[in-house]
Amino acid sequence: MNSFYNEILTDHNMHPVHKHELSACTCSKDGINPTCGDEITLNLKIDDGVITDGSFTGSGCAVSQASADIMLDLVIGKSVDEAKRLRELFMKMIRGECGEEELEELEEAGALADISHMPARVKCALLGWRTLGEMVE
Repeated sequence: MNSFYNEILTDHNMHPVHKHELSACTCSKDGINPTCGDEITLNLKIDDGVITDGSFTGSGCAVSQASADIMLDLVIGKSVDEAKRLRELFMKMIRGECGEEELEELEEAGALADISHMPARVKCALLGWRTLGEMVE
């Protein structure tokens, strides 16, 4: 595991910005990883097709919690369509099919690219992103 990955993961796990209740959310969805028991509740506030705020609550491993926090950093302020596109890019990255330009679009989420080499952790990293996909479809 590279040091950049460790730094990003540690920072978002130790100091998650978006892990809290969000009383003004317009939609909420529970997500669970039955393999390991990680679970989150993803909350979004969407106004006129734009994700204006978001949060998550729940428990799980460092990868699932950090990935959800990083995801929210990336999608807050974006349109729902842009969030869908970023989700698809993240999924592509995890499958090892993401080009360098696409990886740059993912910003900090690109630090999780090495997860694709750790099959036991892939579902952990995807938990928040899968839940987002279920919410915006």
